[in-house]
Amino acid sequence: MTFRIALPPLLRLCLVLLLASLSCTSHANPYLDELVTAARSQRLGEREEWRALLHYQPRFGVFAPRSLADSPDFFHAPDGVTNAQSELEATLAAFFSDVTETETRQHPQCRFVARYHWLKQELGFDPTRLPPQPCPRFQAWRSALDPQGVALVFPAAYLNNPASMYGHTFLRIDGRGQTGRSRLLSYAINYAADTNETNGIVFAVRGLMGGYSGNFSLSPYYTKVGEYNDLENRDVWEYELTLTAEEIDRLLMHAWELGTVRFDYYFLDENCSYHLLSLLDVARPGLRLTERFPLWAIPGDTVRAVTEQTGLVQRVTFRPARSTQLRHRQERLAPEQLDLVKELAAASAALDDPRLVSLPATTRAEVLDLSFEYLEYSRLRGDVSNQQAAPRLRRLLVERSKVDAPDIPELPAPEVRPEHGHGSSRVSLGVGTRNARDYQELRLRPAYHDLLDTEDGYLPGAQIEFLKLALRRDQASGEVQLEQATFASIMSLAARDGLLKPSSWRLDAGARRIELRDGRRPLAAHVDGGSGMAYRFGPKAQAYVLGEGALLAADGLEQGHAAGAGASAGLLLDASPAWRLHAYGRGLRYFSGELHSSVEVGLDQRFALTRDLALRLETSWRRAYERDTRSAALYLDVHF
Repeated sequence: MTFRIALPPLLRLCLVLLLASLSCTSHANPYLDELVTAARSQRLGEREEWRALLHYQPRFGVFAPRSLADSPDFFHAPDGVTNAQSELEATLAAFFSDVTETETRQHPQCRFVARYHWLKQELGFDPTRLPPQPCPRFQAWRSALDPQGVALVFPAAYLNNPASMYGHTFLRIDGRGQTGRSRLLSYAINYAADTNETNGIVFAVRGLMGGYSGNFSLSPYYTKVGEYNDLENRDVWEYELTLTAEEIDRLLMHAWELGTVRFDYYFLDENCSYHLLSLLDVARPGLRLTERFPLWAIPGDTVRAVTEQTGLVQRVTFRPARSTQLRHRQERLAPEQLDLVKELAAASAALDDPRLVSLPATTRAEVLDLSFEYLEYSRLRGDVSNQQAAPRLRRLLVERSKVDAPDIPELPAPEVRPEHGHGSSRVSLGVGTRNARDYQELRLRPAYHDLLDTEDGYLPGAQIEFLKLALRRDQASGEVQLEQATFASIMSLAARDGLLKPSSWRLDAGARRIELRDGRRPLAAHVDGGSGMAYRFGPKAQAYVLGEGALLAADGLEQGHAAGAGASAGLLLDASPAWRLHAYGRGLRYFSGELHSSVEVGLDQRFALTRDLALRLETSWRRAYERDTRSAALYLDVHF
């Protein structure tokens, strides 16, 4: 028995045209079918090089790989974000497009120029059957760069900018024929969050949650040096890489592909340093640098990952910040000469001042040089207007040219570079006692440095800790509880000297156990911080004093909170290269909510066994609610 369905003529015509279209699609381009078959037989969709071009990574190192790119136009296939083979086949089909390139539109061969060249190399495209397209926009861009070398650049940490607290990395593209002096004319490839947010707390919270978009950009290198070296006073390290001409081309072709691509920016993992490593993974297949950072990527650690690759780094250059140079130069002068430097910069002393004229030529030259640099430093900070500074700078420069004396030797690079410092993550195992009650404690800190840690390779006088946890087990009861959960603990002890007068400050936020009037120890949310000043006494000692404020919130407190103010002071002392001590005292008066006072003094010590292994002894005495609390604990710190 046969069934027939009567269809309207118009519907039958549409159905015939649809079937014909599908039939033509499957056979209209035999060469595309051949390429797809060859790609499948070679399993190109599973190749490391292809997945690197798509930015495929397993989420948290566990879940199925997917692309980290968040722009839909980065993919040709509907499921390209998770299906690498599907994206490869759709990309091949796109290469046959008849799109004409304009100022606002690119042919797929040009828009995805790195994919095109890799697939062409692997599949051997027949130019008569898949004609190569001219890519005038890409070629003009590449010709302007005229690349000959690549360097990884690492500006050190800058605590006053949340995005740069751990430092920053970007790539410098060196043009053909450039020398050390002309490298300021190079270009920089940078990845950063697309935001104008100035509130540090808002940026940190949104950055941790992926609340910003991240984008790649290209800018002149001298603007980045001006930003980091001069405006933010950050030392800059340059790591020149051994990339070949072919590898540099791959890197630049992929950077071109990423020009308009958006990534969700995450402060701890998908940040500036992580995505720059992905460019190096494309440039030199087999590095697999991004695979080393499945959970978080600290810029200093990514620099260490690059330098640990055999033969990848060929030379390291140190570019000191203006403030670093000022400190170095003033160490060569006597205190009364520093007073003269400040007066000359402020134009309160004349250039024929007897104190200047009577100096030996070499010393007079150093005074004039430092006066010029100090005035320029003040101008860049905004302490002196351009209109005020310009004539003074000119007079100092003219007077310096009259002195027949050599220039001051350049500041030598520190013996310990950033990649030589301790690992930024830390696990601590400890035993302690609190009012004669013994306990064991486990501490976990993903990032990244505190005041007691060895300073080699890190910013001196700085503490930056994120997401630190402490679990404590009571020896008598066997109970395990969360003792502390620190969201952020930041401290900047910027030492004052004869010329530079920075402020010191700290901010601490999270949750910790507090002792109440009735003796209970609930977990309380807290935010406390302060501002003040710090001074260094020789190379081994530094003292500080801060005015402080504090806010506690917990159910056991009267009105649920306690707010107060007070002060703290401390002394950091290096008794030996391996032994550091931190003595401190803090007094607070809580005037809102739970009314009470607290006083605490303590002595913390660290003895380094190796770069990544140390013993830490913490002792303290605290008085609150007319009760004393004495604590002592010994920890083994393991950095990694």
